[in-house]
Amino acid sequence: MENDKKIAVLIDADNVSEKYIKYIFDEIANHGTPTYKRIYGDWTKPNLASWKTVLLNYSITPIQQYSYTTGKNATDAALIIDAMDILYSKSVDGFCIVSSDSDFTKLASRLREAGMYVIGMGEKKTPQPFIAACEKFKYLEVLGVIPASPYETNEQAKTRVQGTPQEGMASIDELIEAIKIIVTESSDEDGWAFLGEVGIKLNKRYPDFDTRNYGHVKLTPLIASLKQFEIQSRRTSNPNISHKYIRNKAEAEIGNKKTRTPEAIVSPEEYRVKPNVRSRTKSIKR
Repeated sequence: MENDKKIAVLIDADNVSEKYIKYIFDEIANHGTPTYKRIYGDWTKPNLASWKTVLLNYSITPIQQYSYTTGKNATDAALIIDAMDILYSKSVDGFCIVSSDSDFTKLASRLREAGMYVIGMGEKKTPQPFIAACEKFKYLEVLGVIPASPYETNEQAKTRVQGTPQEGMASIDELIEAIKIIVTESSDEDGWAFLGEVGIKLNKRYPDFDTRNYGHVKLTPLIASLKQFEIQSRRTSNPNISHKYIRNKAEAEIGNKKTRTPEAIVSPEEYRVKPNVRSRTKSIKR
C-alpha cells in the first residue's frame, strides 16, 4: 500500500516557514511513515530561531551547516549529500524534499532513477523544473486551506477558486484541457471514461495536481463543479458501491444525437398508396 512506505523527510529551513510544519507531516501521513526527519540550515542565524519549539514538538533533527561563502548555499549541498547517503543505506522507500528551491531538481531526478518515491513540497513560487522532477508535488499554501463545506454556495466556491494559484496545473483552464484529453484517450465508443482511471492519469502526468488546489477534497466534486463535463454513476454487483464515469460535454451532445429518436416516425400505414377519392367520385356520377 502507498501509505506503508518509509519516507525520509528532508527540509530546507532557508526556504520554508515553520508555520507549515503541521500540514507537512499531516500530508506525509497520507503517503507513508517518516523514518528520517531532518532540517538543514545555519542555526546560528537569528532568522531561524522561530524553528526551535517546532523542532522539539515534531522530533525533527536540525543539521547545522555554516555559510562558508556569501552567495553559496552550503545548506543545499548538505541536504543533497545526506539524501544520497540515505539512498545507499536502502532503509527507505521514498523521500519528501521540502523546499521551494530549484537546486534540488537534479536530486529529485536521481532519486527517482533509483526507484524512490519522491514527494516535493514548496510554496507556489517553486520553479516548474523541480515540480516536474518529483512524482508528486504539494503546494504548502494549499495544504493548510480548510476544505470546502458541502453547504457552500456556488458564489462562495467561485470566490475561493479564484484565489488559487495560476502556475502549472493550478490553472483551471489547463486542468480542463488536460481532463478533456485524458477522457478522450480513455473513453469507450460512447465517450464515457472511468473516473478512477482519469484520476490516476492526472496524477501521473501532472505532479502538482491536487484537488485541494481548487478547493475540493475529492476528484468527483471537483469534476462536478466544471460545466465542461458530465458524470454518470453506475451500479456494481455490490449494492453499496457504484462507479463514476465522466464524459466531455461535446461528446455527450454527439452521443445524444446518435441515440435520439426521430421527431416524426412514419408508420407503415402511411406508406400505402391512398386511393384517389376524387376521381372515383367522378366515375360514379358518369
